[in-house]
Amino acid sequence: MNWLEALILGLLQGLTEFLPISSSGHLELGKAILGVKPEQSLVFTVVVHGATVLSTIVVFYKEIIQLFKGLFAFRWNDETIYISKILVSMIPVVIAGLFFKDFVESLFNGNILLVGLMLLVTAGFLMSTYIRKNNRKQIGFWDAFVIGIAQMLAVIPGISRSGATISTGLLLGNKKENVARFSFLMVLIPIIGANLMDLADGKMAGNDGVGITPLIIGFIAAFVSGLLACRWMINIVKKGKLYYFAIYCVIIGIIAIVFS
Repeated sequence: MNWLEALILGLLQGLTEFLPISSSGHLELGKAILGVKPEQSLVFTVVVHGATVLSTIVVFYKEIIQLFKGLFAFRWNDETIYISKILVSMIPVVIAGLFFKDFVESLFNGNILLVGLMLLVTAGFLMSTYIRKNNRKQIGFWDAFVIGIAQMLAVIPGISRSGATISTGLLLGNKKENVARFSFLMVLIPIIGANLMDLADGKMAGNDGVGITPLIIGFIAAFVSGLLACRWMINIVKKGKLYYFAIYCVIIGIIAIVFS
């Protein structure tokens, strides 16, 4: 992988992690177009995911600090309730990670047809948000669990994590700004946990032939584009303009299916 490929893939990861168009799907498409072999990109994928985690922390640092303050007050308050809901939302994806990890990893093999089909599923998620117009609820524990199921489905390349979780939250009638915030915060622990599992399994022992310079360029590109996309996405959810991304997913999905 050269520096230009790393730059392109880093930008793809940063933008598509937060925009509801599937970062995993676009990374698979990008690797296929650039000729990057799936087995040679694990370390790079982990690095750029780490960059988007960092961008999320930067955008929501005030909320995260407040959550930790409430947590270390050691009492049942608004912050500990919110953290508990995040933990509940993690249950489905933890189950998938523990019992179906090998199967999930097998999906990241450059299967462009699968990506195309799942992008159409993402489009369906996004269009479904127009069914429910009255979004006034606060996110409850059951809502958190159902949103967590949506996040679990998004381990399939082509299904957007933010698109699936935000759409599900809106369908449940939750407030738009609350859903966007919850969607971005709930992914922090699973991504960090997945990266730590890869470290524990020794999968990060080498660099898969990716040089240090491409890793640094990919990290910076994913971090900067992630910052911009995260803030942009919050405003998009508030304005309810998700159907534009549904149209985009349909177009890219069909192209991927045709050329698969």
